[in-house]
Amino acid sequence: MHQSESPLISIKDTAPLVGKSEASLRWAIHNGTAPPSALIMGRRVFRREQVLEWIDQQFAEQNGQETA
Repeated sequence: MHQSESPLISIKDTAPLVGKSEASLRWAIHNGTAPPSALIMGRRVFRREQVLEWIDQQFAEQNGQETA
């Protein structure tokens, strides 16, 4: 599988998706306010699909809508 097709993305690839610097994203992970992630073989990774769902959830919460 080509790396760009991987469902797992790094902090470097996730930060621009959520509009944060890598350092800010690491801080959000520390504070528990970042999208779900996992430490796999010493690397912090995110599931691309979960990051996009998390973004949608943030918009829904800001607009007073509930998410399923």
